[in-house]
Amino acid sequence: MTDQQTPRNNTQNIADAIQDIQDRAQVLVREEIELAKAEVTAKVNKIAKGSAVGAAAGIFVIAGVGLALEGFAWLAWYELFPDNQFFWGFFVVAAVLFLLAALAAFIASRAFKAGAPPTPQLAIDEAKRIRETVQSPELPERTA
Repeated sequence: MTDQQTPRNNTQNIADAIQDIQDRAQVLVREEIELAKAEVTAKVNKIAKGSAVGAAAGIFVIAGVGLALEGFAWLAWYELFPDNQFFWGFFVVAAVLFLLAALAAFIASRAFKAGAPPTPQLAIDEAKRIRETVQSPELPERTA
């Protein structure tokens, strides 16, 4: 009877091992999905922040162009009627707005580069390591 119980025990051990592997694989897949979600969310947030700063840069440029055009209008008035030099104030404000626009554009470009493309690189790297571990001929030691 011992001979008949041994194949059953072996079959049960194999079934338990397969179930254990299946459970661990499901946990790994869930963790990889969560890691990918977190990574993509972080990158999309960076892109959104970059878009907001880029929009601010656009507003500064538009305001700067408006003031520069206003300054040119005052300059034309001054050349035609040289009483007071009102236009220099417009040009100074326009220059400050252009500097702010350049700074905002620089920050936006860094945010876009940091967030694009929104791929879950850490999750992909981890999945490759898991695949290499599973396909390797030596099994790692189990820690309980």
